[in-house]
Amino acid sequence: MTIETLYQQMLAAMGPRHWLQAGIPPAETPWEILWGGILVQNTNWRNVDYALANLKAATDFEPRQLLALTDTELTTLVKPAGFYTRKVPTLKALAAWCGQYDFDLTVMRALPAEQLRRELIALRGIGDETADYFSMYVFHQPTIIIDTYLRRLFGWLNQPLPSNYLERV
Repeated sequence: MTIETLYQQMLAAMGPRHWLQAGIPPAETPWEILWGGILVQNTNWRNVDYALANLKAATDFEPRQLLALTDTELTTLVKPAGFYTRKVPTLKALAAWCGQYDFDLTVMRALPAEQLRRELIALRGIGDETADYFSMYVFHQPTIIIDTYLRRLFGWLNQPLPSNYLERV
């Protein structure tokens, strides 16, 4: 079974699905998806909700406003999501990277998929899964996110999945 076959079967059976998963409200902006993708690492969504509410109140999710915050201010806002000593530098690095493209999502979406992924992974705190998540949900690049859920699905289907993340199916 190929990924394309699986996708078509799931699409036919379930119809289109929206951002992420049930129980997580849809994001208001692509910036919220970016910040939430960093904040959800190693924590549960309930805690991320608190941190995102703080970020929205302080920055309206605008990356320029996030960059204008001091590390101390940003730490206070995202503390509910935990691991803030790692997440604050990642949020700032991601926002600064976006600044290289004048915070223009259209320009970033026009980047070749390989370049986009390479640049995202080069940022501190962004690994393969997060880069692919951003590529799909923010930058509209077709990709597959190899995560626990996909591994579980392929296990149920008795289909092999590469052990190395970069060995794409």
